[in-house]
Amino acid sequence: MQRLTGILIALLLALLPVSGVPTGIFATPAIAQETAPATPDFAAWEKTASEIESEVADPEITDQQLDERRAQLVPLRAEFQTAQGANSGRIETLRGQLAALGAPPEDGTTEAPEITARRTELQTQISEAEAPGKAAVEAYTRADNLIKQIDAILRDRQTNALLELSPSPLNPANWTLAAAALLDAGKGIAAEINRHVASDVRRQNLISNLPIILLHLVIAAVILLRGRAVMERLVRNISGRSSLRGAKVIAKLVSLGQVVLPVLGVVLVSRALQLSGMVGVRTSPIVETLPWAGFLVFAALWLAGRLFPDDAGDSQFQLAPERRREARVHIVAFGILLAIRSLLEQIVPNPEPPVYSVLAFPLLVVGGILLFRFGQLLRTHAVNATAANTEVLFRHRLITYVAYVTIAIGALAPLLAAVGYVSAATALIYPAAMTLALIGMVMFLQGLCADIYVLAIKGDEANRGDLVPVLLGFVLCALAVPFLLLIWGARGSDLAEMWIKFREGFNIAGVQVSPTIFLTFVVVFVLGYTVTKLLQGALGASILPKTKLDTGGQRAVVLGVGYVGVVLSAIIAMTAAGINLSSLAILASALSVGIGFGLQNIVQNFVSGIILLIERPVSEGDWIEVAGVQGRVRAISVRSTRIETFDRNHVIVPNASLISGQVTNITRFNLSGRVLQQVTVSGVNDSDHVQKVLEDIAKVPPMVILNPPPSVGLIGIDGGNLTFEMRLIIRDVNFRGEVQDEVLHLIHRRFKEENIVFGIMGSSKTIMADGDGIPYVLPGAIFGDKPPADPVDAEAARDGKAEEQAEENDQRRAGSPTR
Repeated sequence: MQRLTGILIALLLALLPVSGVPTGIFATPAIAQETAPATPDFAAWEKTASEIESEVADPEITDQQLDERRAQLVPLRAEFQTAQGANSGRIETLRGQLAALGAPPEDGTTEAPEITARRTELQTQISEAEAPGKAAVEAYTRADNLIKQIDAILRDRQTNALLELSPSPLNPANWTLAAAALLDAGKGIAAEINRHVASDVRRQNLISNLPIILLHLVIAAVILLRGRAVMERLVRNISGRSSLRGAKVIAKLVSLGQVVLPVLGVVLVSRALQLSGMVGVRTSPIVETLPWAGFLVFAALWLAGRLFPDDAGDSQFQLAPERRREARVHIVAFGILLAIRSLLEQIVPNPEPPVYSVLAFPLLVVGGILLFRFGQLLRTHAVNATAANTEVLFRHRLITYVAYVTIAIGALAPLLAAVGYVSAATALIYPAAMTLALIGMVMFLQGLCADIYVLAIKGDEANRGDLVPVLLGFVLCALAVPFLLLIWGARGSDLAEMWIKFREGFNIAGVQVSPTIFLTFVVVFVLGYTVTKLLQGALGASILPKTKLDTGGQRAVVLGVGYVGVVLSAIIAMTAAGINLSSLAILASALSVGIGFGLQNIVQNFVSGIILLIERPVSEGDWIEVAGVQGRVRAISVRSTRIETFDRNHVIVPNASLISGQVTNITRFNLSGRVLQQVTVSGVNDSDHVQKVLEDIAKVPPMVILNPPPSVGLIGIDGGNLTFEMRLIIRDVNFRGEVQDEVLHLIHRRFKEENIVFGIMGSSKTIMADGDGIPYVLPGAIFGDKPPADPVDAEAARDGKAEEQAEENDQRRAGSPTR
């Protein structure tokens, strides 16, 4: 513990100078004071800005010069943006002092000269303190506008270059020029190599470096000849080990060696050529481009094997084996095509327009054919995938669109190049191929993330479609957007500008929204929400159960704390993020109109929910009846109340119905209630005896209250039938079923002992008193059908019914219509 304390103290002392806190007790005030930020040199900026403005206006300025000037402006703009908050603390203090003096008198009265002089002095100090910030705002605006002008000029030039009409590559006159350019390039390279071979110094350098050169070449030969095969065999072995946990993840990561090792071999070859001393000005760019060309070829080989493997189970595309093989050939061919283009640009640097058109045209034609055919393969996959699934998934539609666009580019770009729009065709063919490669890479990474997720949770293939892998896929797609923009011609400065604007945010109704502000708001709100949940848990589990509040009241308090906590968390989060709540007043007033009309019912239910929690006419656990629905209140939320009926069905009732409608709360204020049971007997001469028997029965159930005592009354006479009504008050209406069951069993048993014959058994009713003392009647069940008055009549009725049934059967046999 002492060591741990010493380490913590050492870390604290090490961090104190960073935070600006004096490290000693006797630190001088000069050390403890906050260092003010340096003020930009506005005079030097004025000179620089004038020079850039004159250069930007010059149409002869090159793109490189514009990029250099833009790179010079970006840090200056950032410096001016930081300087906009200069003296903010001092300005706030001065404004507070000025507000403390109050406004100047307007009713013609005079104030003390000292107050007037002090107010003037403070206003002067505020103006002086605001001057650097205002100058920084002006300088920032000027620098930002200059950057926008440079970007606009560069975009216009890029657009004009794409639409420029070059000499047609189909013109035979241009073929001669292209052949001559290639021949001159070859002669120049050969002449340079011959000069270097004839040089004694270079030969001596070659001899001295020969061992290391041979070592480079031997290692490169081994890697290039056997590296991919060894890595492929290793990947197959790992994939085939089903007992190895995470075999898929390991195999996919190891498969990257099929790119790394061969490219390393090409790098060794390039390095060996450079060590030979025979590389000169003409051949050096070609040798330096070899690793990039090798990467394009081997990356295409790797990507083709990952997307279109021999095993159909590992492929994400539903194609026949021969079609997958064809797709692999197209991908590798395009990699070779890109490698040839990269090397050709170094062999014939800066060619003339006719030469460029002729040299680029064959590559564009081959690239167009490859794209056209690859688009057809993608369309075939989309058709097969759609046919295999009953529903058309979004990714199938997306692949269909990509296939049609790829086919269109593959057919259109060579035609544009043949006409002379070689730059436009180049800007279509190669970005389209790189885009397909980027999509394939994203698909590979999505599969890898899904495999890692399944490995982490120890799941199976069904878990690849969980929410986390899907969200990771969206993140990968978002991260791929900048690369996609770069592929299609966006400059790095454009992306940097987009990122700067994104960090600065945007203004909504006077509120500045930026990633920093949003992140601060989210973090503070989540912390406040977490504290609210912890407080709710403590209240519901530890504090409120020890009070005299009932369950419904405890639940109301917990919900109220939750609502207040969420509102306070939102307000504190907005304040911490620097969002001015007063600036939202206009937006809130505009939304209030829509809330008043379009969201009227929602607001009404919300307010009703608050009233229910405060007034508590209905609480959780109450037995209520509202709008013809009867059951237990299970939950009271912001908008509605959930009632569980006695059939175990859940009914959602809007809160407004509980406030504005008529609600019968059976158990809220009084659990006692009255049960009415009607009993009909026949052939009885002594009604007093029957009434006495029923009174004795009514006192037996323990749930029946004896003060006031239960009562029995004769309520009806129908011929020989006498109808009695039992009135029982029970302690808890929740046990009405048990009381009724016990009473009926007692009646049946005693009537059998007393030889009392049942007549029409009336319906039983349960009457509960609500909070106002008004009786509430619950309908009971019918006990039986009406029997005849005496046994003789019953026997006659049975004989008559039998004769009627026999007559009906005879009529059916004779084919006559029945009665």
